[in-house]
Amino acid sequence: MTTHIKPYNIKKTDIKPKWRVIDATDQTLGRLSSEIATLLQGKHKPSYAPNLLTGDFVVVVNADKFKVTGNKLVAKKYYRHSGYIGGLTEQTMEEVLARFPERVLTQAVKGMLPKNKLGKKMLLRLKVYVGDQHPHEAQIKGDLEEALENAPPAEAKPVPSVKASIKPDDKKTTKPAKSTQKPTTKKKPDSADEMNLTDLTIPKLRDLAKSKGLTISSKSRKAEIIEIINADKRN
Repeated sequence: MTTHIKPYNIKKTDIKPKWRVIDATDQTLGRLSSEIATLLQGKHKPSYAPNLLTGDFVVVVNADKFKVTGNKLVAKKYYRHSGYIGGLTEQTMEEVLARFPERVLTQAVKGMLPKNKLGKKMLLRLKVYVGDQHPHEAQIKGDLEEALENAPPAEAKPVPSVKASIKPDDKKTTKPAKSTQKPTTKKKPDSADEMNLTDLTIPKLRDLAKSKGLTISSKSRKAEIIEIINADKRN
C-alpha cells in the first residue's frame, strides 16, 4: 500500500519579512546585486515560493562606495527614452554615478529579479541610500526585539567541579596537604607464633580461640584476641 504525503504550502499569513542592512563599501557591484536579489526573492529561506512575496526588506547604505572591475565605468552604457522622436539619452556608468549613484545599484538588482508584477513588488522593498544614515531604525529595532522574544530560553550551564578547574600544570605544582593525624605504629611481634597470628583475619582468630576453649566477646578487637591467645600459650 502506497502512502502519499501532502506537501506543505506556505500561506500569506505565515510570511513574516525581516529588515536587513547591507553596507556596500568596497563590495563588487555584481556580487552585491546577486546577494540583494536573493534576499528580495526569499530564496535564502526554506519557505520560498515562486508565486508569493517571501523575501525580506533590504536597506543598502553607502551605495556610492561600491567597486567595479575592468573598464565598466566607461564601457557600461545606460539608456533612457523620453517617448518623443530623438529622445534617446545615453550615459556611461561614471556619469550616472556622478548624478544619481543609487540608480546604478537599483538597475543591477532589477535585472536579476523576475520580469512580472511580483518582481516590481520585490524591487519596492529595496531601499538604497548614498550615505551611512537611513530612516528605518524603528523597523530594524522591532525585528531584533521580536527575535529576542521568540528565542528559546538559555539553559543553565553546569557548575564546573573543582577537579575540572585544575589544569594539568597545576597538578604537578600543587602538593598534597599533610594530614594532622599521626600514623598508628604497629607493634612488632615478639615471636614467630605472634607473627603468624597477625596475618590471620578476625574470623579465623575467633575460630582458633574457640578451638582452644577460650571465650572471646563479640566486641573484642584483633589485638585483644591475639593477646588472649598468647596469654593462653604462656600459661
